[in-house]
Amino acid sequence: MKTIKAVHLRLYVAGHAPNSVLAIVNAKAFCEAHYLPGYKLEIVDLMDHPLRALEDGIVVTPTLVRLMPKPSRKVIGTLTDQRQVVLALGAG
Repeated sequence: MKTIKAVHLRLYVAGHAPNSVLAIVNAKAFCEAHYLPGYKLEIVDLMDHPLRALEDGIVVTPTLVRLMPKPSRKVIGTLTDQRQVVLALGAG
């Protein structure tokens, strides 16, 4: 397990769609496995905040964005393959 401080992630989902629910569960598990002791996982439901997609340049959900540390990185999908998420976010 790699310990990193000041990690801020934002997960964009679309309501309670199966892919969104799965992505939330997987994002939480991923953070617990790779970013302890400190991380912030923000979940943005685009059904409740549709303009956020335009403002933040999100074209598909679910999308996980690592905001901090810089540079930001994105991974799209349900986050089921943790190895792929590690590579995409640079958490390995």
